[in-house]
Amino acid sequence: MLNIVLFGPPGAGKGTQSEKLIEKYGLLHISTGDLFRKHLGEGTELGKLAKSYMDNGNLVPDQVVIDMVDDRLKEVGEVKGIIFDGFPRTVAQAEALDTLMNGKNTPISGMIALEVEDEELRTRILERGKSSGRADDQSIEKINNRINVYKEETLPVADFYEKQGKFVSINGVGTIDGIFGDICAAIEQL
Repeated sequence: MLNIVLFGPPGAGKGTQSEKLIEKYGLLHISTGDLFRKHLGEGTELGKLAKSYMDNGNLVPDQVVIDMVDDRLKEVGEVKGIIFDGFPRTVAQAEALDTLMNGKNTPISGMIALEVEDEELRTRILERGKSSGRADDQSIEKINNRINVYKEETLPVADFYEKQGKFVSINGVGTIDGIFGDICAAIEQL
């Protein structure tokens, strides 16, 4: 199975490239945002547990997130592979994901990181905000905070996969198809 962690800061193009990768390789898309919405919307036990943390202003513990990922994997059965989008966000989550996937005899194949300079990210997110209506895409303070949180909390996950020899850096600036070609070339090397 081809199991990819698509990685990069907000505005790097993960969503755009995910769609193209899903279509080309027939991958299952797992986004923790989608999982949260599903479990909260359906009022599952995991959703209620996550909500109890969120209602108190706390982060949902890594194990709850991993349990949601495991639940999703059990639902779908056989797949050609998985693209993890926006997950893992911390080294602890990466370790837990490795444990989960290794336990299923289908380890993470690699992390593909889209690299984009901060100023380009700000420009892209502000443009996206004009068309999406998302408030957090229209405030430069919120955008800067999201970029800083990514650098401080999420970027160390790249080192985790680099130490395993599973990290590939891709220039996230260029045409969508050009970047996609670079990603596909990296996948072929995995």
